[in-house]
Amino acid sequence: MKARAIAVTLALCLVGATLCLAADGFLGTWKLNEAKSKLAPGTAKNSTVVYSTMGDQMMVTIDGTDAAGKPAHNEWMGKFDGKDYPVTGDSTSDARSVKKVDDHNLTFAVKKGGKVLFTGTIVLSADGKTRTVTTEGTDAAGKKITATAVYDKQ
Repeated sequence: MKARAIAVTLALCLVGATLCLAADGFLGTWKLNEAKSKLAPGTAKNSTVVYSTMGDQMMVTIDGTDAAGKPAHNEWMGKFDGKDYPVTGDSTSDARSVKKVDDHNLTFAVKKGGKVLFTGTIVLSADGKTRTVTTEGTDAAGKKITATAVYDKQ
């Protein structure tokens, strides 16, 4: 009887863990698909984005190039609750807020000194294999920028 109870408990734990991980399809490594993307010339390019969890928070690590084409790396850790959390490693912004709309949609804002620079949406495809980031904002020269970046899950 004890062996059966232990087996059932382990099976339920495994199913629960699987459902928790599956519920957040954003987790993992994403690579930019430049052929499918429409990026604004002269802006930063996020080549690789990694979503991971640290306790009850999400960690988003971004590697790519800055507007001058130099290597760039920044990190954001926070919750998808729409509140501002600090960014490290990005000279153009100091905070980001991300809000989970549902299992396939996020909204975000990128800020510097409390001022919103960019807003956008992140849409996870139904099959969980692609992620599309649409961004709108104003660059340092005051020019309006709109970009769409498509990422493939690795």
